[in-house]
Amino acid sequence: MKVTILGSGTSQGIPIITCKCDVCHSNDPKDKRLRTSILIESDEATICVDAGPDFRYQMLRANVQKLDAILITHEHKDHIGGLDDARPFIFAKGEPMTVYASTEAQEEIKREYSYAFVNEDERYPGAPAFQLITIDGRSMKIKDLIIEPIELKHFTLKSYAFRIGNFAYVTDLSELSEEAFNKLQGVEYLIIEALGKKKHYSHINLEEAVDIAQRLNVKKAWFTHISHGMGKTADVNPTLPQNMMLAYDGLVIEI
Repeated sequence: MKVTILGSGTSQGIPIITCKCDVCHSNDPKDKRLRTSILIESDEATICVDAGPDFRYQMLRANVQKLDAILITHEHKDHIGGLDDARPFIFAKGEPMTVYASTEAQEEIKREYSYAFVNEDERYPGAPAFQLITIDGRSMKIKDLIIEPIELKHFTLKSYAFRIGNFAYVTDLSELSEEAFNKLQGVEYLIIEALGKKKHYSHINLEEAVDIAQRLNVKKAWFTHISHGMGKTADVNPTLPQNMMLAYDGLVIEI
């Protein structure tokens, strides 16, 4: 299985409009971060986790030629704002794009993209079409992938992590419950959010992410959903445990 980091930035991305900080003006490509998303490719399946405002460019940059499904962690704009740009995949397949999302996220998707959910004879020509499948905590099978959703608390919202065998993708959480931690036991390769160095009300920070990775005793951990408050990649990585590093856009991980 191959995992590609399509975006490793927080909701505003890096650089941030108007920001004059050293990170936003860094010349290091690893400090240029689109909104958080990953691509997962197996022998049979190609799926994307989240489709934020940068989705179109992310698909072009990674040269994605087919997409079987999109998994949605939660309903915030930086995770669903690019769903309309799935249209080329929809048109190529001649069928709706399968989107896995919680009931809460589905409500927001239907509101944001109401034109995609009208009767077919009333739908505007060229509009997208989605087949929404509810994430309810049970395992999901997409071709040769068995995906276990793990419920997270994201301040007042519900978000989902996704585990596939010994790999897990965990983003947008304010705390990790004991139940969620137990469901992550045995994971060897972990992508987990680390917003920055300071404590935050709706996201875990670097210290908390490192602690979770160490408690899980993973072989390798990558930190994502990074804000400019984290600092430059070249400065932060040397301070991390040897088996951990900041993720960056374009990183390819073989699991």
